[in-house]
Amino acid sequence: MPSGPAVPRPPAWTRRGFLAASVAGGLGFTTAPRDSAGEDPFAALRARWRGLMLGTGFDPAAEPYAGALRRTGDLARTYRAGIAPGPASLWPDAPFDPPSGITRSYARLHTMAQAWAQPGTGLTGDPALAADTLAGLDHVHARVYHPATTRYGNWWEWQIGSPRLLLDSLALLHDEAGAARRTAFLAAVDHFVPDTMLGDYTGTSTGANRVDLCRVVALRGILGASATKTALARDALSPVFPYVTRGDGLYADGSFVQHSHVAYSGTYGQVLLDGLGRLLALLHGSPWEITDPARRTAYDSVEKAYAPLIHDGLVMDSVSGRAVSRGLQAADPGTPQQSDHQRGHALIAAIALLATSATPAERTRWHAMIKGWAARDTTLPLLTDPALPVADLARLAAACAAHGAPAPAPVEHRLFPAMDRAVHRRPGWTACIAMASDRIAHYENGNGENPRGWHTGAGMLSWWRAGEGAPYTDAFWPTADPYRLPGTTASAKPLADNEGGAWGEPRPAVRWTGGVSDGEYAVIGQHLKGLSSTLEARKTWICTADAVVCLGAGITARDGHPVVTTVEHRNLGAHGAPALLVDGTPQPVTDGWSARYEAPRWIHLEGHGGYVFPARLPGGAPLHALRESRTGAWRDINTGGAPDRLTRRYLTLWHPHGTDPRDAAYAYLLMPGAGPRALAARADDGTWLGLLANTPACQAAYLPSLGLTAAAFWAPGTAGPLTASAPAAVLVRDHGRTATLHMAEPPRTGAAVEITWSRPVRRVTAHDATIRVLSTGDSLRLRVTPGTACAPHRCSVALA
Repeated sequence: MPSGPAVPRPPAWTRRGFLAASVAGGLGFTTAPRDSAGEDPFAALRARWRGLMLGTGFDPAAEPYAGALRRTGDLARTYRAGIAPGPASLWPDAPFDPPSGITRSYARLHTMAQAWAQPGTGLTGDPALAADTLAGLDHVHARVYHPATTRYGNWWEWQIGSPRLLLDSLALLHDEAGAARRTAFLAAVDHFVPDTMLGDYTGTSTGANRVDLCRVVALRGILGASATKTALARDALSPVFPYVTRGDGLYADGSFVQHSHVAYSGTYGQVLLDGLGRLLALLHGSPWEITDPARRTAYDSVEKAYAPLIHDGLVMDSVSGRAVSRGLQAADPGTPQQSDHQRGHALIAAIALLATSATPAERTRWHAMIKGWAARDTTLPLLTDPALPVADLARLAAACAAHGAPAPAPVEHRLFPAMDRAVHRRPGWTACIAMASDRIAHYENGNGENPRGWHTGAGMLSWWRAGEGAPYTDAFWPTADPYRLPGTTASAKPLADNEGGAWGEPRPAVRWTGGVSDGEYAVIGQHLKGLSSTLEARKTWICTADAVVCLGAGITARDGHPVVTTVEHRNLGAHGAPALLVDGTPQPVTDGWSARYEAPRWIHLEGHGGYVFPARLPGGAPLHALRESRTGAWRDINTGGAPDRLTRRYLTLWHPHGTDPRDAAYAYLLMPGAGPRALAARADDGTWLGLLANTPACQAAYLPSLGLTAAAFWAPGTAGPLTASAPAAVLVRDHGRTATLHMAEPPRTGAAVEITWSRPVRRVTAHDATIRVLSTGDSLRLRVTPGTACAPHRCSVALA
């Protein structure tokens, strides 16, 4: 531990003395302010916070609550039995240096406080347990978490992780702690979380972190009967609410960014939503109610920013940053395994919490969504998730019991330009595309987490069939090949752990990443520059009714290493051996099998879906296939992970572009859930896809059956009937007698772009204010003033 101010020496500890130490009391606080009825508002807020923590309206003898409460009691007994106070720890496996050990100690003590306060734990109201818990809090305070300590290590442990848990425990043991102890603990919080932390909206006091800091200060104010502190916490939330245009926070397009450059809706976004839900519910009706009109963005974010990223109960890994490496942890028996489903359940629980303060119409819609997610999550049923606290289970159960039918899975496309993500939903399946730019990192690592997530922003294409929740849930990240993530184009150049830097630093020097959508279909492009390599490529995805058209062009590198585009890297589970058909011919299912196909037409993977490969392109590549068992451990990608070796079977399909390729290309269709007959029919249908361009200047296609023309212009030029005067994304929906054009400018220069559609147009029927109609007749000419947010621009026409 670094040197600093002297730490008060606690008494010499014995087991008996430790258990007895917590009975000390002290003097009280100044009397709390009274409302007009003479009631103490702080007492009411303390009671409300207990209800938010512990839950209300549930039967502790009924499942799933009974089992969860028993687990809390069992865990509290384990922690209690392991207490061994020492000069630099309370538990031997949780030393106070690094400071994560302080937070871990407070977390264990909070579990003990919960076991004392909750019904049905087997330890409810046990005075000896309360005494042990308070003595533990005393020990941590005396040894390290007090005003004479100079902060060291990770700031988060001192200012969010530890004080949040300390204050929650103090709220549960408020009367038992006594006034003197409360005063001492609150002074420690004041030391590590001074009011200045809620001053400027900069640095670590932004986005989800700001909400957490406000939560700490609000509860500190309530426990200390300080109207000033409570008002400060309320007012300091105001900078969180408005949409941002750069850095941390919610964007108008539904994106959520934390650490300046990381797509983070699934974890930090969940923290923000949960924290806002708690504070809005806590302060409602009090003298410190949150009344900022901009708080409306929090409610709007549920359907705009969060729900689109939840698939059948899971939240997509592409918006969870380094948290994807947090599988089974080794450090603590109270830390449950974390997965995309458990992160999704925590996000859904935050929605249920925010619903308590939402409008009746919002609450009805959100409860219907929650019921739908619960009904479709067959991988880890929502209401039996052991990672969820009882309070969350109670709120979720109430939502599932609310009047009304479950909401079906939506059919839509959601594009999140500000965080370089896209989600495409069709009946029976969902896909997600993850990209990178000078705004959004290739990947995030830090604190020993996710050191090999290098290529997750290189166009990773994740997809799920309806009811399928395991491809990325079941130990994908510790066993997958980090150079072969599905959908990516990557160099085999060896990369070091944490390559490129931590906390969102690894970002490519490119601007053109984004696209345009009409809410159903989309064209999305990525100018790819490889992490710490010379690899460069243009990648485009055209999201359609039953397929994602995947195009690559201009694939070039000069590092002396092979480059591949991974069509698929499918986790088949520990024992999976689904049948594989290539052009209708069964292939071996044995582990270790591999093959090379010069020009396959279609491939089907039993129980998953398939792929169609148009006629081989100039500069294109053959296809390789491999079945293999891959072994890894969570410890490999997270220093806190379990060391147990895990093995999963994979099917990998890839296009090899060779060593130092020059202008290589690829084209294929991903068809989730499609059977052999549908794949063969698509491969035989020479009219379904008209490839208009697949070059470094433009990637475009025409799909006559859908009336769809889509183009990613990397440079000014023409593709089929479309011409762009500058780089742009264009999507045309031709309905026969009418049509709609959708345009965006992914480079975000804000400069005007002229779009010409060589199709006879009788008249323009509607257009956005950002569009000027230059001419109609034999063709349509438009000038778009796009702004700098890659926003969509729309023009509707009547055809001649």
